[in-house]
Parts: sequence; structure tokens; C-alpha cells
Amino acid sequence: MLNLSNQRVDGQLFSHYPLKTLHALPKPDAGRRLGRWMQAILLISILVLFLPWQQNINGEGSVTALTPQDRPQTVQNAVAGRIERWAVQEGQLVKKGDTLLIISDIKDDYFDPKLPLRLNEQLGAKRGSLQATGAKISALDEQVAALRTGLQVKLASARNKVRQSEFKVISDSTDLIAVRKNYQIAVDRLERFEKGHKNGLFSLTDLETRRLKLQEDYAKVIAQENKLNVSRQELINTRLDLSTIQADYQEKLAKVLSDRSSAVSYQADATGEISKLQNKISSVDVRRGLYVVRAPQDGYVVRTFKAGIGELIKEGETITTLQPVNPTVAIELYVKAMDVPLIQPGRTVRLQFDGWPAIQFSGWPAVAVGTFGGEVAVIDAVGGVNGKYRLLVKPKLLTGDQPWPKQLRVGSGVFGWVMLDDVPIWYELWRQLNGFPPSLQQEPTETKAK
Repeated sequence: MLNLSNQRVDGQLFSHYPLKTLHALPKPDAGRRLGRWMQAILLISILVLFLPWQQNINGEGSVTALTPQDRPQTVQNAVAGRIERWAVQEGQLVKKGDTLLIISDIKDDYFDPKLPLRLNEQLGAKRGSLQATGAKISALDEQVAALRTGLQVKLASARNKVRQSEFKVISDSTDLIAVRKNYQIAVDRLERFEKGHKNGLFSLTDLETRRLKLQEDYAKVIAQENKLNVSRQELINTRLDLSTIQADYQEKLAKVLSDRSSAVSYQADATGEISKLQNKISSVDVRRGLYVVRAPQDGYVVRTFKAGIGELIKEGETITTLQPVNPTVAIELYVKAMDVPLIQPGRTVRLQFDGWPAIQFSGWPAVAVGTFGGEVAVIDAVGGVNGKYRLLVKPKLLTGDQPWPKQLRVGSGVFGWVMLDDVPIWYELWRQLNGFPPSLQQEPTETKAK
């Protein structure tokens, strides 16, 4: 109703008739208290913005081994064959050298069970042939020496004959000169006898005797000239014989040397064949040892890729996977390329393993629960999957940390944070809103992980 009177009646009304609902309504002091709470919360929020926050770089990865020899490896067969028997089952622990698989050969060159014996027989035959060839070469060497000695003797004998013929030519030439001189004297005497016969000094008989003597001397000259010509012809023949002997022996020597070269060539071929046979024998022995596929190191048989008995496998084909025993566990994390320059070996890493519950405050690692410590050991020099870079993290016990779980298996998932420097929370919020990378107080130095 309208309050049109100058007299107030509310005081009297409220004093005489108290209203419970009116007293139950909120009083104006509640709003003041709410304002004070909002101011306190705002003040606390402003103070929180100046608290230190440790920047970090997160990445996902998996459990691996620090050294390559501890990582899962595939076992291949070295030769093609047919599976005869499996000696292990999946999940079984094997020692180095234990038999994993037995195969048989499928190449017809190795079907003969007595192949090594056959090859050794061929090797013995080749060695015998090599020895015979060596003996032949020695005989040919002796024949060459004999031919050279005979050549020297024959040449010496032929040269002696040449000298004898030369001497005979000289002797016959001298005799021809003497005979011609006698003939000239006989001619002069005949002229004097003819003059004396005309003058009556000599008889006709004496003249005819001188004429007969002249004919005899002339006959001697002709005979001596013929003899000289015969001697000269003999000299030519002996010289020809000398050249013929040398040519004949050179031909025989060349033939023997050719036979020797052929024998040496065969000897070299035989030596090569022996080497090939020895190599093949060794290869057959090694190949027969490869019919048994053995474990290269201690480990667990994880999975087999060939199962059926009688199944054919190719050379170098993967037959099973082997996980080494007690590997040196490490973590491989993949981070973005823009974050790699901020990371160097030795940086602390917080890790959360799949299967281990954890509460992680990335900026306040001291209050994290269920995470484990590590440090960066290796940074790949080139990018990997999707342009990201791989980090290898090894265990590192920090204050209050527990060792890495022994139940970790290679291949398990991991989420990690590489811890950087401390910054205020307001700066971290501003950086995240603008999409800027983390900042460092100084430029990272290149250090090698020990």
C-alpha cells in the first residue's frame, strides 16, 4: 500500500509483528565478503604469475636399448633350404650357439651326401697332374740345356770345318799360283826352243818334248783351277752347313720352349683349379654347418616368421626375432625440429612410462609423482620420423627418485619432458599464447655424453 502519511508505521509494525522471512534474507555484508574473496584470489593469482616455472620440451617415444647389440634383432638363414625341424618355441630363453632351426639344402649341386669325398678325390687327381706337369717341365728344362749344349758343339765343329775349307782354299790358291808360274816358264822355254830350232841349235825332238811339257803344265793349271773351285765350293757349303745347324737347333729349341710354356700354362691352370677345389671344399664344409641356424647371442625367441615343416626359405630371409637378455635400457624420444637447438647432452629428463600411473607437473618436477629421472645421452644428427629428431635418454637418479622399473620391456610407450631453465609463470603463459619456443639463459654448448 502507499505510504502517504507523514508518520512512519514500519517501526511499530516490525516491533509488534516480527517477520521470520525478512530476518532470513541475506544481509548486505555477504556481498562485501564476496568482494574481499575475489580480491584475495586476484592477489594470489598475481603472486602466482611471478612464481618460477621450469620450461620443458615434451616428446613421445618408446623403450629401447642404449647399445645396438641389445636391441631386438632378426635372425636370418645364410643359405636357401627346406625347414626340417624347429628346436625352439616362441618365448623360450636360448643361449648363444643354441640350435634354433635345422634346414636341408635344395640346390642340386649339393645333393650328393659324399660331395666332400668326391671333391677331395678331384683335388688329389689335380695335385697328381700338377706333379706330373712339374716333372715334364723339369725334363723340358733338361732338354733345353742339352739342345743348347749340342748346338754349341755342332757350331764349334761346323766352324772348324769352315776354317779347314778356308785353309784348303788358301792352299789351293797358292798351288794354282805355282802351277801358273811353271806354265809361264814352260811357255818361255818353248819360245826359246823354237828360236833355237830355227837356228839349228835344238833338234825337232827337243822342240816336241818342250811342247808336250807345255801341254802338261797347262793341264796342271786347269786341274789346279778346278781343285781351287772345288775348295771354294766346299767353303760355301760348310758355311751353309753352319747356318743350317744353327737354324735347325733354333727350331728344335723353340719347339721345346713352346712345349715348356704350354706345360707352365697348364701348371698355372692346375694350380688355379686346385685353389678352386680347396675353396669349394671349404665352402661345402661351411655350408653344411649353415644347415643348423644358431642363436647369435643369449635372448628370448619373440616371434617366428616361418612355421611349417617342409616350408622353403630363401637366402637371407628372416625366420625369427630375438630379444637379447638384460639389455641396457634407454628411452628414445622424438621432439620437434624447432626444439632441438635448445637441447644438449646431459639435460635432465622426466619420464612417464606406460602402465605406471603418474601425476606430472611439468613446470614443477619436484611435486611430480610416479615419474622417473633420466638425462639426454645422444641427439641424432639428422631428422627421423615426420621430420622429428630422436633423443636417447639413459637413466639418471636424482634426489628422491626411484630406479627405473625392472619390468620395462623394449617397445613400451613413454612420454617425456626435457627440463630447461626456470622462467616466471606469466612469461610461460605469454610464450604459449604467442607460440614462441622456450628460451635459454645462454647459448647451448656442444658437449658429448659420457
